Amino acid sequence: MSIVEHPFPVGAITAAHRHTREDEHSYVLAGEIGFRSDHDEVVLGPGGVITKPRGQLHAMWNAGHEPGRILEVITPGNGFENYFRELGELLTSGVTESRPGIPLHESAEFAELAAKYGLTYDTPDWLDDIVRRYGLSPATH
Repeated sequence: MSIVEHPFPVGAITAAHRHTREDEHSYVLAGEIGFRSDHDEVVLGPGGVITKPRGQLHAMWNAGHEPGRILEVITPGNGFENYFRELGELLTSGVTESRPGIPLHESAEFAELAAKYGLTYDTPDWLDDIVRRYGLSPATH
């Protein structure tokens, strides 16, 4: 397994995505974090736990008014934690600045990284509703 800590600033939401190789188990450390997987939606506070099985489209967001944090336990530990390091490198590489108005997740570089780690991205019907209800800023990655 791999363990990664994710901060969730107020207003943050991840892009809706699906893992093809691993399951994610999220433990809320701070704040209120919303989770949507296919047809199920829940908001959890500190101590809350949820599993997002591989193959299930999901997104996570800060559902509260203070910064949030989760621990993500990723199984199996197949190196997926390296995705976050490589994503950070991509974000600091200037790719987003060189293409104003084009979200990172629509770039060729991002598509290559996602494919390397077996991720697919989608824009489900429910995403706009969540963004509106919680006053969120859609993810750029």
